[in-house]
Amino acid sequence: MAVGTSRPAETHGALLCRSSGPEALGIDPDDLPDGLVVADETGRVICFNDAAVRITAVAKADALDHPLETALPLEDLKGRRWWTLTDPYGGLATRVGQPERNLLLPGGREVLVSARYVRERPTGPIRRLVISLRGTEARRRTERSHAELIATVAHELRSPLTSVKGFTATLLAKWERFTDDQKRLMLETVDADASRVTRLIAELLDISRIDSGRLEVRRQPIDIAAAVGRHIQAHIASGQSPDRFFVRIQRRLPDLWADPDKIDQVLGNLLENAVRHGAGTVTIEVAPAAAKDDEKGTAVTVSDEGPGIPEESMGRVFTRFWRGSKRGGTGLGLYIVKGIVEAHGGTITVGRGPGGGAEFRFILPVGAPAYLA
Repeated sequence: MAVGTSRPAETHGALLCRSSGPEALGIDPDDLPDGLVVADETGRVICFNDAAVRITAVAKADALDHPLETALPLEDLKGRRWWTLTDPYGGLATRVGQPERNLLLPGGREVLVSARYVRERPTGPIRRLVISLRGTEARRRTERSHAELIATVAHELRSPLTSVKGFTATLLAKWERFTDDQKRLMLETVDADASRVTRLIAELLDISRIDSGRLEVRRQPIDIAAAVGRHIQAHIASGQSPDRFFVRIQRRLPDLWADPDKIDQVLGNLLENAVRHGAGTVTIEVAPAAAKDDEKGTAVTVSDEGPGIPEESMGRVFTRFWRGSKRGGTGLGLYIVKGIVEAHGGTITVGRGPGGGAEFRFILPVGAPAYLA
């Protein structure tokens, strides 16, 4: 049926929506990802697409040519009949529609509904009522993700803040009773916990920027081999044996333009995971990546000889809150790593290394930015 100013007509069994002008848009409502319901000036349903059938579990035959209140008997969360409450055909003539909101179908099925009132002229009678329907699954997944993030942050903040509060209160109340060594130990603990809180806040800011597409990358020439060396020296200085690391760097690496701070963040996270959660020798390899579509790249591979990552978990490694072991952490690091690499136009993968442990490999495109070319 064609949806227009005149009575709809069959067109090869498909519903074609027409614009108000003479040109047909040629859009089949069944191709739309969201549910589409259109009622005419009398309130009878003249369009009910496949997505609407899927979302509402109402058959087309039970909707088309039926009054809107019968085909789509929506109620608000207080149990009030929605079409009676809003009265689109007899209500205020200045209304142009209804914003999206949660409504209920018989049986408690929840849907997201928004409506547009199409009038012949402003304040004129309604010519068409166009309703958009969406399922609530995606919103519920987002809400659950936000709830998990809040719970994780609250849990991670509670421990260091409790420690900071306890030590500072003790020092302030009993400063003279402690030796200099005891004071130093307490202050070092406070400093470490404050650093932990700072890192968590930085992770949250990174996640916010990644999710909103606002992660800024300030490209400049970097020496990836030197960056790897700095991170290994930091681990050695913190007590790791130099024999724990094996570095293989191929010569004649292409010039790499990237954000040095963010690449340090990626390297630091991957090496920290290999050291903390892996076992045996941690191998870091830097080499030119195979050319693809005339684009060159630099590949960095970090692998260990630990138990590795189960095959069934590899698809979830870069998601929020994934933890490879019970050894602490927020489970946000690899999600941020993936976001940083992709913000550079690169890719990152996970697999099983030659020694049986986990192997992470990321590839960054090389060459100067376009504005310098």
